[in-house]
Amino acid sequence: MLPDPLPRPAPIPPDEYRARRAALMARLPADSAVLLLGANLATRSRDSDYPFRQHSDLHYLSGFPEPDALLLLLPGRSEGESVLFCQDRDPALEAWTGIRLGAEGAVREHGVDQAFENAERDARLEALLDGRTTLYLLLDDEAALALAEEVRARLAARQRRGARPPRSFADLAPLLHEQRLIKSERELALMRHAAEISARAHVRAMRTARPGLAEYHLQAELEHEFRWHGGSGPAYASIVGGGANACVLHYIENDKPLRDGELVLVDAGAEFDLYAGDITRTFPVNGRFSDAQRSLYALVLEAQEHAVDAVRPGVTLSEIHDGVVHDLTAGLIRLGLLEGDVQARIEDESYKRFYLHSTSHWLGLDVHDVGDYRREGNPRPLEPGMVLTIEPGLYLPDAEDIPEAFRGIGIRIEDDVAVTAQGGEVLTAGVPKRIEDIEALMAD
Repeated sequence: MLPDPLPRPAPIPPDEYRARRAALMARLPADSAVLLLGANLATRSRDSDYPFRQHSDLHYLSGFPEPDALLLLLPGRSEGESVLFCQDRDPALEAWTGIRLGAEGAVREHGVDQAFENAERDARLEALLDGRTTLYLLLDDEAALALAEEVRARLAARQRRGARPPRSFADLAPLLHEQRLIKSERELALMRHAAEISARAHVRAMRTARPGLAEYHLQAELEHEFRWHGGSGPAYASIVGGGANACVLHYIENDKPLRDGELVLVDAGAEFDLYAGDITRTFPVNGRFSDAQRSLYALVLEAQEHAVDAVRPGVTLSEIHDGVVHDLTAGLIRLGLLEGDVQARIEDESYKRFYLHSTSHWLGLDVHDVGDYRREGNPRPLEPGMVLTIEPGLYLPDAEDIPEAFRGIGIRIEDDVAVTAQGGEVLTAGVPKRIEDIEALMAD
């Protein structure tokens, strides 16, 4: 019998989007403007498109869900500081692809000050940007740059008649992405929901796993759970790696059999209202860890739990990573996979043969979310409202100098952690990670 779907948290209301726009504009110089393009539909093949997902930055500032949108922010403009251009209403097309909000709907539903349909965009952009000295946009967005250059050229051609084109372009990313790094309470509620959906999916995969299934069977169970509880689907390509496939960090083929006596690594998370969950668990296909698997898993788990406990304001991700490196290196020496002194093996980076990546990344509207990791060259301290992953792992190649019982084992354990004034809130605690809990769940 299928479980009842989880209750959906409240969506972010228009007043929070307004507050975000106001906070961004408060940091802009006088006579500046922001130009931000939304995402477009992408063709999958012939007349079939990929499912649409809005550009994270435009979503953050407006919540507007349709393709081909353009948002302008115009500080101090008396007729309205936020202007959105959107798809034209077209009854013939809407009969095929769904009702469009149009300009009136954009104002009514999303709280922008003004909206116009795209048929008016070219005619209105020049007037809206005339006299704006600095134009902020994402400088790595070629389409936005091309549009900005086109508008500036048209205004420059009319300078003798009084037009005043933007004098310079500036990168919007540092300002906007710094703002996105600190999550509001409403954002955290959505992220808790994405994390809970993700955790339930991992529990479902553990309960389903058995020898004779394929990796894609677990993927199907995961993604069913994402959708069942209202997620839009996976937040990134689901990774289900059995046996040595777990040693490929971004393995996504998911087409090999699950074999008795092997582990399977599952790295998968749900997306809910564009916010991402991101969980990794590693467990035995047959429900019981072997002695070698148990000893290696316990090492990764100890490092992961120490790192989770270290999350609190003022600590840096570098400090957390250094702690993980120390724990893993010491454990590898205990198991005979490295030799010598812990500090010496850290300094010569011998551990990097088995631990290939960093311990953490930011999490939010993007799985590897935006925001600087350093300030003025130094690792930045954690602050309340940040959300990060903690994900140490060990990946042992199938090589002759590795003891046979350890060859081809990949283990990663990952949780999502929100920084609070008191420490860290583990958003993904709903899926077990201790050996005895995993075995009990799989035996149930």
